[in-house]
Amino acid sequence: MNKLTKRILQILSYESTEWSVETARKITELKKLDPIRVLAKKLDREIYNGDYKIPVRLYFASKDMEKSGEEYEGKVLLFLHGGGWVNESIETYERICMQMAYSTQQLVISVGYRRAPEFRFPIPLQDCYTAAEALFCGKLLKNIKPEDITVIGDSAGGNLTAALTLMAKEKGDFMPERQILIYPAVWNDYTDTSPFLSVKENGKEYLLTAEKMETYLNLYQKESKDRKNPYFAPLLAKDVRGLPKTLILTAEFDPLRDEGERYGQELKEAGNQVEIKRIPDAIHGYFALGIKNIYVKESLHLICTFLKEE
Repeated sequence: MNKLTKRILQILSYESTEWSVETARKITELKKLDPIRVLAKKLDREIYNGDYKIPVRLYFASKDMEKSGEEYEGKVLLFLHGGGWVNESIETYERICMQMAYSTQQLVISVGYRRAPEFRFPIPLQDCYTAAEALFCGKLLKNIKPEDITVIGDSAGGNLTAALTLMAKEKGDFMPERQILIYPAVWNDYTDTSPFLSVKENGKEYLLTAEKMETYLNLYQKESKDRKNPYFAPLLAKDVRGLPKTLILTAEFDPLRDEGERYGQELKEAGNQVEIKRIPDAIHGYFALGIKNIYVKESLHLICTFLKEE
């Protein structure tokens, strides 16, 4: 990473005492102004979790795929967006989902789970699990085969993806055959007591800071004991046997790098099929940089290769 880029990141990583959920959301909502959104081939649906309607948005890779609509037969990526369980939404992740659908030539289904702090753990996870169950059990799209579904998420969405598959194993309602975790948050501590070197090395000057991660965890948890729950921090899970084939992408200058890679190693040691790929020079959240970015291109190539493997 060159000196100018690093200096810009240092400035952007400055922790302002004025930070608030409202301000952070207003900033991310600016993505709704993206003109490319009008090109999206999409269909909106809803799934009920009790009385709450979980919005889901289907992104089609082509006009022909779009014409099939709810009769679509083919492969699917069930996508859980990031944002620290607090920011971002289906709307603000539209460009990323469009890119993913086009690159993989699969249907991408984005889940609008409820966000903290209004809805704390485990409500966001329960929304994601309900959406996944509806898809796997044919309630959302009737022509989709369970073996053709991959669950994927980035950052907090990677956390929710990992937790979802742990929950699916415990409940036995369904089990994805593949999961993709993109710079996932799978641990419960970003203070000076963190066991991970990447928190110490990358926790201050690379946009996502350790301090901000602690803020997000505090907003997500309902009570302090939640941090000891494997559904909150999947790296705490004691038995990770029998989980899906997994691809984990991490970023070199990300405070979450080491925990994601450690989770992958534990999955491997438990006998699961796992691929762990670190993207050199990349920072957390690089997917937002757009499809022409070298890190995004490399990641999409790795994802497409993973999806084609038997």
